[in-house]
Amino acid sequence: MHHASDTASTPTAATRSAATRRELANVRRRTARKRYLAATAIVAVAGTLVGTGFVVQANSAEQERVAATAQLSSGTGLERDQLGVYEVIAKAQANEKAKSTIDDANQVIAAVQDKVDTTPLSTTVASLAAYQSLDRDTVLSLVKQASDAKASVQAAASEADQAAADAAAAAEAAAAEALAAGNTVAGAKATAQALGASKYGWGDDQFSCLVSLWQKESGWNYQAENASSGAAGIPQALPGSKMASAGSDWETNATTQVIWGLDYIKRGYGTPCAAWSHSQSVNWY
Repeated sequence: MHHASDTASTPTAATRSAATRRELANVRRRTARKRYLAATAIVAVAGTLVGTGFVVQANSAEQERVAATAQLSSGTGLERDQLGVYEVIAKAQANEKAKSTIDDANQVIAAVQDKVDTTPLSTTVASLAAYQSLDRDTVLSLVKQASDAKASVQAAASEADQAAADAAAAAEAAAAEALAAGNTVAGAKATAQALGASKYGWGDDQFSCLVSLWQKESGWNYQAENASSGAAGIPQALPGSKMASAGSDWETNATTQVIWGLDYIKRGYGTPCAAWSHSQSVNWY
């Protein structure tokens, strides 16, 4: 036998059904709320990116689509095709990469264009310049091409720099070797004989007089210096700084001293033999 209190406390089927419907409705509302907040958050991110200039290339139709998507009902959900903000952000990111790639590539081109052929990189950059009107995949493909071309150009420039450095080092070594050889007694005599013949037309007889003259003066030593008078070098110029008219390296280069000395003999005595005769007579020339 059932008591009245027992009957009152037992939920009827109708009551349970109503509670279930309310609970399901609450669940749907909470789910819709979460979806709406998620959509709003994503759109807010996109809006922030637009505001900071990141999504500067998103056109007005895309922005309107993002705004409209934020107002979709909870039953619509967040399907990718409906929520266009993903595409907007992806395209903006591609555009940002394109802009950065173009800037970097142009700097490389300016730096190495006199060293290597930059045509492949320049061509790709020219195509990438239209990134605003290109689809995302095309932009990213061109970005990859430009990056590869930039790396290739930089590698070629590095090789060119190394080759130039090697050539400069070789030339410097050759010059140092030639200077050292020319500064020897034999080297200085060879220089004097060659220049005397080519520039002044002096033959072996004049060269013989020159050998005797400068042997007496300095022993053909480019570092010779007269302690009492201050005369210097192979021709014993007084002062030695006079030889600067033939070259600023007169102190270290026997060839510069020889050039000056031959000119001095030509202007003062006409020939080495005449200068040698004067030296034998008065002990100087």
